[in-house]
Amino acid sequence: MGDVIRQSELRVLLVPVLFAATHALAALPDEIQVYTDDIEKPGAAGLELHMNTTPNGIGRPLFPGEVTTQHGLRITPEFSYGLSRDFEAGLYLPTVFTDGRGSLAGYKLRLKWLPLQENPDTGGAFLGANLEWSNISPRYLGARYNSELRLIGGYRNQDWLAAVNPIYDWALSGNAPQPSPQFDVGYKVARNVTEGVALGAEYYNDKGRWLHFDPASAQGKTLYFTVDVDRKPWVFNFGVGRGLNGTTDRWTAKAIFEIPF
Repeated sequence: MGDVIRQSELRVLLVPVLFAATHALAALPDEIQVYTDDIEKPGAAGLELHMNTTPNGIGRPLFPGEVTTQHGLRITPEFSYGLSRDFEAGLYLPTVFTDGRGSLAGYKLRLKWLPLQENPDTGGAFLGANLEWSNISPRYLGARYNSELRLIGGYRNQDWLAAVNPIYDWALSGNAPQPSPQFDVGYKVARNVTEGVALGAEYYNDKGRWLHFDPASAQGKTLYFTVDVDRKPWVFNFGVGRGLNGTTDRWTAKAIFEIPF
């Protein structure tokens, strides 16, 4: 692809595929998704490609030197590996395209635990957690080292999927005091409309510090309308979303493609 990739060239290719909205209080929305019951089988490897862009976002930085999401493009390969029935390891390599150039923002490591899994034939509830540690350039998050605990809960049957992700984020470096973690919640509801195709919605709410939530008008709120396709070899999620107040990027685009691996 070359040492320098022009943002304008990639946007021409991706904007017809991407057109939605993103997390308001994070300048690096490398993955926009609600975790559900997906987990690799023991010994199996997987690769997903997360892509999103912000044609109309918030251009003002939240801290000096921040790279904002406005007109940005993010492409993140996610590698996964099944450690056992209940555990999966993952690696993210977020790449950000802005000001006409592409650069690797850093890397993220994660460990997913899904002890309660639904019956593949009849459906049922699922429950688990995902722990993440990241080394990301402070230009995007304000702190180089961060951690995230994401709780996973939901229900699936032949027609419906519902899931919720309470998310706690801690900055592990930097000078800013961290009396409590940042708290976000993601929701997903989808209904199968034909074999291998589901339509639904995802809602992301950035509430602020745990136990000291921001006023409702200052919280990040983004609503996506989504389609999920599982018709191998075509497996992907696509969403179009909109920020619901002035603290959230107005429009962003997102897609997640499963790459045969």
